[in-house]
Amino acid sequence: MPKDIQLKANNNIVYSCKYHVVWCPKYRRKVLVNEVADRLKQLVEQKALDVRAEIIEMEVMPDHVHLLVDIDPQFGIHKLIKLINLEKAVEL
Repeated sequence: MPKDIQLKANNNIVYSCKYHVVWCPKYRRKVLVNEVADRLKQLVEQKALDVRAEIIEMEVMPDHVHLLVDIDPQFGIHKLIKLINLEKAVEL
């Protein structure tokens, strides 16, 4: 195993799970600009902190978002994405 891989642990497992998630607005409209992009970054970062996920990298383009995140596999990436989507719907 390469030495630069950092392992994390909880009560049950030792893990290093990194996920690359990409999503886009409906019809890939270019709406993620200026204040909208800034607010989206704030919401995603806050939600990641709430569930103890580490955002390694996030890039918000006008028509899509790239997110590289490290999260506990027992929590699941699907739950994080669901929370982010629900938060966006409520806040926007």
